[in-house]
Amino acid sequence: MKRTLAALLGLVVCTLSINSASADYPDKVVRIIVPVAAGGGVDVMARLLAQRLSERLGQQFIVENRAGAAGVIGTKSVIRSPADGYTLLYTPSSLSLTVAVSKTAPYDVASDLTPIVNVAISPYALAEYASVPAKTVQEFILYAKANPTKLSYSSAGIGSASHLAAELFKSMAGIEMVHVPNKGMSPALVDVMGGHVQALFASVPALLTEKSDAVRPIAMAEKKRSALMPDLPTISESGLPGFEVANWAGLLGPAGLDATIVKKLHAEVIAILATPDMRDRIKTLGYDVLASPPDEFGAQIKNDVVRWSEVVKKADIPLN
Repeated sequence: MKRTLAALLGLVVCTLSINSASADYPDKVVRIIVPVAAGGGVDVMARLLAQRLSERLGQQFIVENRAGAAGVIGTKSVIRSPADGYTLLYTPSSLSLTVAVSKTAPYDVASDLTPIVNVAISPYALAEYASVPAKTVQEFILYAKANPTKLSYSSAGIGSASHLAAELFKSMAGIEMVHVPNKGMSPALVDVMGGHVQALFASVPALLTEKSDAVRPIAMAEKKRSALMPDLPTISESGLPGFEVANWAGLLGPAGLDATIVKKLHAEVIAILATPDMRDRIKTLGYDVLASPPDEFGAQIKNDVVRWSEVVKKADIPLN
């Protein structure tokens, strides 16, 4: 009986200690690990959030870039960290994509991480060489079916989001196109500009930066129309319901992160994203603000793994 009471007392003390720590959070420096190189949109966004969180919560939030292995190095460093809220992860959607294209999953997105908030999404658009006689998704599909050997598409590389997006489009539309992989989005877009290939699922920021009359965007690959190209219809509304591809960026913590900390961080980020200047800054980076809650964000991550794994298998894309 004495041992039982002692154990119960210890449990109560531990619970009170955890609750107290959560209530006082943060009381020291918080590190936000970004698993990509410095300078890109995800990195800049993370630094903007870190600055605003530091101002609002009175403790320093610092960004550390740990790039390498398609984001695995930085992600694993967070997974191995204590679930105390002082090591967080700000990652693009390669988090899920990496699992889908790996022979052996480097981590389990459902059990190894705690979703906090999906901040923003950088959309892709189906773009074509201007001489292709199709100005809508339906016209493009009809043209592809009538000319099964004439269409090729570029991508940012085998297993990239632009590659998988095109394979998903081919599958849903029932068409064939020849894949011409490249070594990044910019050279892939240059191939379309030069007429070497006829199509590309291009990142909208790249399209807005590399404007050319030789490239014609015909539909947005996001679930809803983007503020970046508000007049461009979505593929989903243009005849392929449910089609969705985009590069999201969100904040997560290690598995087991206390719900009080999750709630606090989520509320703070939502408040930051509600400010006009922050929304404008995110838009200039080529992103639409999402501000998804943790449960919705978690579902998005898991669904991405399932969907892209199916695309990889059906298209027989070699695994890494």
